[in-house]
Amino acid sequence: MTQSKKVGIIMGSDSDWPVMKAAAAQLKSWQIPCEVHIMSAHRTPGEAAAFAKSASENGFGVLIAAAGMAAHLAGALAAQTTLPVIGVPLKGGAADGLDALLSTVQMPSGIPVATVALNGAKNAAVLAAQILALSDPALAQRLADDRCAMADAVRQKDAAVYAEAEAMR
Repeated sequence: MTQSKKVGIIMGSDSDWPVMKAAAAQLKSWQIPCEVHIMSAHRTPGEAAAFAKSASENGFGVLIAAAGMAAHLAGALAAQTTLPVIGVPLKGGAADGLDALLSTVQMPSGIPVATVALNGAKNAAVLAAQILALSDPALAQRLADDRCAMADAVRQKDAAVYAEAEAMR
């Protein structure tokens, strides 16, 4: 069995952890190893750059970076690695996350950051898993199984609501 590469979950502050726990939990549910770190693009730029530069050789396959306000952790990491970087802009601050969204999504040509919705930690984990699944057939199957389970859950909810609505006729 091929062991998936690790996913790095990097946050600018410990206050980001309540949102980012969803990414770690989602990755764990698919048996994808991850490491969680706090690094600031502005307060610890050397450590953040060193982490990103050595991420590939340290077994990482994807980095997820979360930051609020106009902090641009995802871009700072992406500038230092060729690994895929997924940015999670966080709600809060004077612009309630719009500044974080714009600073994450507006990257210069050649240094992309895939960006998910505000507080979209779970979707960041899904995207990271999909990237890793390109070279891990067992992981690809776990993701496909999870998609089938989601569809089944929707069908069950549909049947329940349909039955209740029909009983009201």
